[in-house]
Amino acid sequence: MTIEESKAYIGMWVTQDGNIRHELLPNNRYNEARGNKKSAYQGDYLVTGNHIDYKDDTGFTADGEFRNGILYHAGMVLHKEN
Repeated sequence: MTIEESKAYIGMWVTQDGNIRHELLPNNRYNEARGNKKSAYQGDYLVTGNHIDYKDDTGFTADGEFRNGILYHAGMVLHKEN
């Protein structure tokens, strides 16, 4: 089963140091917090299989991959908070 099928991507993903936090919402919107800034970036995302595409509200795009319960995105490693 892919992460897309399970919807297991929904929730908060954080770097080990807690500095970067991606909240993936069930409505295919995300909020990225950086440090003390709670909404550094916001936008839409689309999960296809185990791949995620981001498009923030300014038009910037990025992507990532879910592997073994970890989100790899733009050189960052994010783990899901329970």
